[in-house]
Amino acid sequence: MSLFLIAALPFIGAVFPALLVRAGRTASASAAGTVTLIALIGLLLNAPAVFRGETVTARIDWLPGLGLNANFFLDGLGFLFAGLILGIGLLIIIYARFYLSRQDPMGQFYAYLLLFQGAMVGIVLSDNILLLLVFWELTSLSSFLLIGYWRHLPEGRQGARMALAVTGGGGLALIAGMLILGNIAGSYDLSVILTQKELVQSSPLYLPALILILLGAFTKSAQFPFHFWLPHAMAAPTPVSAYLHSATMVKAGLFLMARLWPVLAGTEAWFYLVATTGLVTMVIAAVIAFFKDDLKALLAFSTVSHLGMITMLLGFGTEYAAVAAVFHILNHATFKAALFMTAGIVDHEAGTRDAKLLGGLRRLMPVTFVIATVASLSMAGIPPLNGFLSKEMMLEQALHTHLFLHPLMVAVVATLAAAFSAAYSFRYVAHVFLGPVRDDYPSHPHDPPAGMWLPPAFLATLVVLIGLFPMLFAGGIVETAANAVTGGHAPHVHLKLWHGLNAALLLSAIAVAGGLLLLSGHGGLNRAWLAAPRPEAKAIYDAAIARLTRLSAAVTDALHDGSLTRYAAIFVVFTLALAGYGYATGAIGLPTRTALPMHWLLVAGWICLVGSALAIVVFHRNRLLSLVLIGVTGLMVSMTFNYLSAPDLALTQISVEVVTIILLLLALNFMPRETPRESSSGRRLRDLVISIGAGAGTGGLIYALMLRDFAFPSISGFHLANSYKGGGGDNVVNVILVDFRGFDTFGEIIVLGIAAIVIYAITEAILGSRVRARLLNRKPDAPLAGDSHPLMMVVITRVMMPIALMVGAYIFFRGHNAPGGGFIAGLIVAIAVIMQYMASGYEWATARQRYPFHGIIGSGVLVAAVTGIGAWFNEKPFLTSDFGYLYPPGLEKIEWATAMFFDLGVFLAVLGAVTLALESLARYAWQPHRDQLHAMDINPARDDALHDGTEG
Repeated sequence: MSLFLIAALPFIGAVFPALLVRAGRTASASAAGTVTLIALIGLLLNAPAVFRGETVTARIDWLPGLGLNANFFLDGLGFLFAGLILGIGLLIIIYARFYLSRQDPMGQFYAYLLLFQGAMVGIVLSDNILLLLVFWELTSLSSFLLIGYWRHLPEGRQGARMALAVTGGGGLALIAGMLILGNIAGSYDLSVILTQKELVQSSPLYLPALILILLGAFTKSAQFPFHFWLPHAMAAPTPVSAYLHSATMVKAGLFLMARLWPVLAGTEAWFYLVATTGLVTMVIAAVIAFFKDDLKALLAFSTVSHLGMITMLLGFGTEYAAVAAVFHILNHATFKAALFMTAGIVDHEAGTRDAKLLGGLRRLMPVTFVIATVASLSMAGIPPLNGFLSKEMMLEQALHTHLFLHPLMVAVVATLAAAFSAAYSFRYVAHVFLGPVRDDYPSHPHDPPAGMWLPPAFLATLVVLIGLFPMLFAGGIVETAANAVTGGHAPHVHLKLWHGLNAALLLSAIAVAGGLLLLSGHGGLNRAWLAAPRPEAKAIYDAAIARLTRLSAAVTDALHDGSLTRYAAIFVVFTLALAGYGYATGAIGLPTRTALPMHWLLVAGWICLVGSALAIVVFHRNRLLSLVLIGVTGLMVSMTFNYLSAPDLALTQISVEVVTIILLLLALNFMPRETPRESSSGRRLRDLVISIGAGAGTGGLIYALMLRDFAFPSISGFHLANSYKGGGGDNVVNVILVDFRGFDTFGEIIVLGIAAIVIYAITEAILGSRVRARLLNRKPDAPLAGDSHPLMMVVITRVMMPIALMVGAYIFFRGHNAPGGGFIAGLIVAIAVIMQYMASGYEWATARQRYPFHGIIGSGVLVAAVTGIGAWFNEKPFLTSDFGYLYPPGLEKIEWATAMFFDLGVFLAVLGAVTLALESLARYAWQPHRDQLHAMDINPARDDALHDGTEG
């Protein structure tokens, strides 16, 4: 099965449980389980190739210019993790079906679970670090949904927020580190990066990249000092805890360290950062776990401890330690997932998971007792179970590792952690299942249905089989995965129970004996632990978050006071500061061009342009005068475009100017004639200084650019050279809009249509609200004219209508080879239509409207989309145009181009959007205006009839 399909199946399958929620809990679980099973089967179909030492790949060049490719690869390490994710995921799906109550939305749970599953599979299969980062962040988001699944519980919401904050913050560091790593290696593909060990480790950026990447891995795998979030995530339902915190999410950081081991390991920085962090985490979490009464909290801290152990092994940097780390990843997933599920069973059936309220469950829950005992003894490192094998390998490596020049420090501390690990494992069995039966359980304990105990029983069986026959059940996958971790240099390790009497076995025996001794003195030790002062990570986290929140609120309140001028001032000053720094520290060459001679007419136009802009600033409180001055500015800009040989821009500018003026006139109809004075003299002086600086800087930059040639070529050369042979048109601007950057244009017409529909929806809502009464009672600033529709204007606009339509058609058809096109033509026709509204009135124009403007917008977008899709049938990318020639008899050849149909879509979308927006505002103004005419004894209907020639 393709790796793309394996990675995509969980995401696709996440839809089905949500859709089948009405069909029952079993249907939702069956859908989720079927999808996971198919993905697992697809993974297993690639097993023969992986075990032969081959790497299965799947590649798609997505954005090669940015180094972002949708590349996947499957080797031994990816196979191990993907197998754990999908295999344990299938067991969790079965377990959750019987664990969750009828009040829990089952479809939602399985949808979240499959989203998380897909993100984790994406991480372990990604061959591109940018793609890996996408999946990495998806795990944080989907785990947030799973941890906060019981959102009615405050602790669930807090645990979800804490997990997202810590892992999300680490994810930001990881993004930076990965980008640095890819930049050093010259590629963002992992298959390339893993071959660049010497180049990466000799780079001066190696240490920053290493620290940032390890921050991402440590936060995800809850390493000290980021260990505190994992226990608080235990507020999630037990299936979530069993899945995320034993086999998947917390293993993501370990996977990242193992995946990058060939290129990052082997340095002193790696050894001291990774091994020390793992060792400290291992012992601190083991001690804390021993004193926890909540079963899930005990298991959570034990998870942190074992994650620290694996981190420490990876940090040692030796091939043998890497094999031990891989083996313990497999072993830990089996016994810890089983333990979490048994803790859930106890909580589900006994009504509590507080060890102080339990005991004696061995007789009441014999099946659960056997499963929990096997898994706990494996966690304690008792032979002949699988946990013993990897623990002995860890102790062997600890004996041969010197930390801070001390030959026994690692071995002693690791043995101490193993002793506490044995102690909390024994305590889990002794304080929950052994002892006399009590009569004060919150609920009557009994073994659950088979659907709840079969999944952990399967894992417990694996614990025994791997322990008894390690080479048969784990040797192949461990060796294959270890070879992937070490770059093919993993030593052949014959996994077996008995290695003879050696130092590692002695340390293991000491740890077991120490665990029994600690368990016997738990009561006194626990009282001393509770009485001893110690820092609480959660309290420190809460205090830090509270301080950051207050600081953020203070900064936000200081900067964001609702004043747009303040925002603009901050933005412009910051930009000026950056520009000033660049100017002061940069270098600019001497001018290579000479200025063109200036004609007096150009100087006059420039004076008009600058004068109108300045006048707008001076007289901006007079809204109508400002509008006139804006029109003058737009006209001068249009003339400037035309002078600079840009007739298309000139036509567009003048057309947009007319539409904008009409739109603003309609809007000003509902606003006071003058704006109030709001700014103080000091603020106006400040704004004047800032604006002069920004204007002078922008003008100086433009002037400097126009007088100099640059080394890089302009993209205009490509467009000029390929306009005709690539798009079939001589008008380069139009060819860019409908071909080279047609997708941009397609998005723009969609946005334009959405904006017009939003304007229509807002005016519709206002006319049906209390605002309508205010409009009816509004008094105009000046008396209305008695003749609302002057006859001369009515006649002129009706005569001009067919002429304007003909001009629009002419502009449209010539646009591919001469100035014009669908956008300009749409504006011209829209202006002609709006003039009918202005001259003859809203009622008269609306009565003669044959086609709804909404439909015109939709038709335009549809025509443009169909034209773009047509390129697929020619085996070309979306919106690629084609052109050719027709030779009608007796006539010259006629050029045709598919771009004309796309331009037709642009024409319709622009026409519909502009007319809908302006018609909406006109409708907004019409009813109050009509009532005012009635108050003045003017009959608009009679007036319209006179203009129409139907009366008199």
